[in-house]
Amino acid sequence: MHDAAAKPTPTPEQQRIAQLEAELAAAKSELVGARDALAQLRRAYTRALEQLQLLQRRLFVAKAERAEVSAEQLAFESMFLEVQRLQKALDDAERKTSDERQHDDPKGPKRRTGSKGRRDLSESDLPVVRIELSCPELDATATRIGVEETSRLGYERGGMRRIVLARVVYKAERSVTDASSSGDGEAAPLQVVAREVPAPTPAASVSPENTAAAGEPSASSTALDAPPPAPRGEACTAFITTPLPKELFRRSLLAPSIIAHILTSKYLLGVPFYRLEQQLELQGASLDRGTMCRYAEDAGATLGAIVEAARKEAFETAFCLSTDATGVSIQPGPIQERKDKKPGPCRKGHFFVVLADKDHVFFEYQPKHTSAAVCEMFRGFSRYIQADAHAIYDALFRGTPPRGAAADEERGPPPTEVGCWSHCRTNFWEAAVCKHELGVEGLRRINAIFAVDRKLADLAPAQRKVRRDAVVRPLVDAFFAWARAEHARPRERGLVSTALGYALNQEQPLRRFLDDGRLRLENNASERALRSIAMEGSLCVTPSNGRNCSVFATTHFSTRAPVEHATAA
Repeated sequence: MHDAAAKPTPTPEQQRIAQLEAELAAAKSELVGARDALAQLRRAYTRALEQLQLLQRRLFVAKAERAEVSAEQLAFESMFLEVQRLQKALDDAERKTSDERQHDDPKGPKRRTGSKGRRDLSESDLPVVRIELSCPELDATATRIGVEETSRLGYERGGMRRIVLARVVYKAERSVTDASSSGDGEAAPLQVVAREVPAPTPAASVSPENTAAAGEPSASSTALDAPPPAPRGEACTAFITTPLPKELFRRSLLAPSIIAHILTSKYLLGVPFYRLEQQLELQGASLDRGTMCRYAEDAGATLGAIVEAARKEAFETAFCLSTDATGVSIQPGPIQERKDKKPGPCRKGHFFVVLADKDHVFFEYQPKHTSAAVCEMFRGFSRYIQADAHAIYDALFRGTPPRGAAADEERGPPPTEVGCWSHCRTNFWEAAVCKHELGVEGLRRINAIFAVDRKLADLAPAQRKVRRDAVVRPLVDAFFAWARAEHARPRERGLVSTALGYALNQEQPLRRFLDDGRLRLENNASERALRSIAMEGSLCVTPSNGRNCSVFATTHFSTRAPVEHATAA
């Protein structure tokens, strides 16, 4: 009886109520979970929408310049493929006919294969520039009997030229002792005078062949027509050809003018070799890109010592170095030179650009984009370096060895980091494109800093420092105060949080330009210098010219060669 009185049996209505309460609690729990999942989906959708808007914005210019694929274009492509198929069929038929003819007549003429020798430039229609090389000393004591002509490809303002070097051939009466003093039958080193002369007409052209036909000995017949050796001390006849001046590229098909044109077009203006090949073809000069690559690499190996000296001088005297990097595709090279002897895809390398006070521009190839490569590049430099906020520069600016590297006591004090306001502005620009109000506000504030500092560009560094403290520093202080206040508010991860976080993390480097009037607000000069390499299709390097890094040096442009390449030059 006690048990029945203490624990009454629940009625069916009470049991139903308890069941409904349990179901309600489970439904509430499921609702909370669904709301959390919905919030996550909304955030993911917002981020995807922002990325879509950024991609559309970045591709807008490319879309405006891209031709639409119309029906005419598709028809042209089909016709082009049909022409290629017919051309292949004709080549196969011609090859089959040639093979059958060779089988019927084994002693018949065979198809010539291999090299055809040096190109005959006299068959080209290029304008001719004739340069005569003579010797004033021999003009006074010897008789001119002809000229020895060689042709090269050159370049002048207006297009390609055929450079004809006419070396005067002399006939001199000398004693055997004088003739043998140089060791090779020629005179001692002579002074050479070069002068440009009008190109003669074919009828009036003077050449060794023409002089030989006229009964006078030519340069090519010197060895054959030379008189027998005379007793020592007696007079003999010597045929002397005016020597060539010292040349950087001996026995070269290309004159220095066209080599300089190729190098400046490629590495200063960013014109790819295949476009140069097309341009020269239109001007009537056929020059393949493989030849251009070989001359570029040869020039780099030869001029490496000059660039290495310029780099050393720049690192010793420069106040601020500006740097940036871009990736390039590296061809794997011939199969026989690979470790696995198998074909493979291109690998990625990097070209770093270094501007030394805007007086020198150096490019250096690095196989990897790592902290170790950056620390080695700037070893011994302890002044200002302007770069983006990439993680590979952290060890350099902290003065600590890269991960996995031993400490180097001879490295010296670390350089001082200078930030780039253009990179900071880019983050707020992306947020503004996606219609974020804080992105628009941050963009407006940074633009105001740029506008005020732009007016001080023509001042001397000391005056610019004073004016920056007066008019630019208040704007910078106001910007970071606004960024700290907005960053303190709770906010989801996104473009706005990224922009505010970058600005506050880089506050000290971004303020660095206020310390000295010689420091720049942005690193756009390095970005512009990289365009010649970063242009699509402008650079395709092999392991040889990638690692050895072809080298060119002018007052404002150069590419650094490795030490072993420079010393070999």
